[in-house]
Amino acid sequence: MTYRESIDWLFSTQMFGIKLGLDGPRRLLKEYLAFPAHGVKVIHVAGTNGKGSTCAMIDSVARAGGHRCGLFTSPHLIDYRERVRVSGVEIPEENCAAMLTELRALCETFDPHPTFFEISLTLAMRWFRECECELIVLETGMGGRLDATTAVPADVCAITPVGLDHQQWLGDTVEAIAVEKAAIFVEGKPAICSPQEPGVQRVLEKEANERRCPLTFVEAPLQGYPIALAGPHQRWNAALALECLHAAGLRLDYEVVLHGLSTVRWPGRFEQLVHDGREVVLDGAHNPQGAAVLASTWKEQLGERKATLVFSAVAAKDIAGILSELIPLAEIIHICPVDTPRAVTSEELAAALPPGAPPHVCHPTFEKAFAAAMAGEGIILIAGSLFLVGEAKAFLQGGTFQPSTQ
Repeated sequence: MTYRESIDWLFSTQMFGIKLGLDGPRRLLKEYLAFPAHGVKVIHVAGTNGKGSTCAMIDSVARAGGHRCGLFTSPHLIDYRERVRVSGVEIPEENCAAMLTELRALCETFDPHPTFFEISLTLAMRWFRECECELIVLETGMGGRLDATTAVPADVCAITPVGLDHQQWLGDTVEAIAVEKAAIFVEGKPAICSPQEPGVQRVLEKEANERRCPLTFVEAPLQGYPIALAGPHQRWNAALALECLHAAGLRLDYEVVLHGLSTVRWPGRFEQLVHDGREVVLDGAHNPQGAAVLASTWKEQLGERKATLVFSAVAAKDIAGILSELIPLAEIIHICPVDTPRAVTSEELAAALPPGAPPHVCHPTFEKAFAAAMAGEGIILIAGSLFLVGEAKAFLQGGTFQPSTQ
């Protein structure tokens, strides 16, 4: 298959939906010779918010130390290949196409058919093996207990702050969700966690005790280093990232950490840019906890300035909860649907606005919402969904957006 044909086939597998479980991905990884080679260290990161930023910091610092690192994250913002990187470089189109062609033939022998996410993980793991990576960093897709990434044996497990998200899959309380996240812990292997609310911490301690794995909680944010990612929460993520690298046995010195953290990039998380002379901030903020972090980062970086908010969210999210955190930042809101099968109409989104919200206008597409925002004044904030941020980045940069559901 050509690259375009291979991507079309891969995205068509989203019709198989989300199938939580480890038997399928284990078999696919085994059949495609995609498990990591002996001696390769694997750091597995779960949590509700901050997973991607933490993974990006682990990868950046490891590369600054001269290590060949493979990074698997999801979802992508614009292009699928963002999910699979070695030494900071996305998998080339020709290699991606060749491997997806092989995986398509292999998947036809499976019943049930592997999912989009299982195929993506297997593609990444095989690429990391072929590139002879010394370290692999895996971001959990959803939950942990039955997420495909848990099929890969980990040497270090990390959990970022746990909050409410994906309740239809993971449970209705933070304690229930914490059980799902803690299931990535591996007997005898170190587990490092961000500070958690008391109920979540107790769950993590119980799960670690049962698995006889040493558990450490980060006690303070990292100080003394410039971090290229904005927000006070990123200092906590940085502390977690460094603890993970230390637990994996990587030697860290001041210059390595300085370079890694000062050059780390993680688009779509309080990403500031200028478009036609207007300041624009992009932030996924796809749950109330993430939106609260965005609000605190906004106040740290921009003070009391008000935003023209371009907002959208997808189905099964706490839309009212997200909006309650964001509306204090906004003087006007432009609402639009996202280009994904999980889209919610502008009118349904507007119905979630709390009393006393600033004026809002509903639009049929992001482009129309953004055009209306550009017709106004002041700084523009695009937030509420990573899918929205991806569509916005593609539009602003002239790229081709590849919408997905996973």
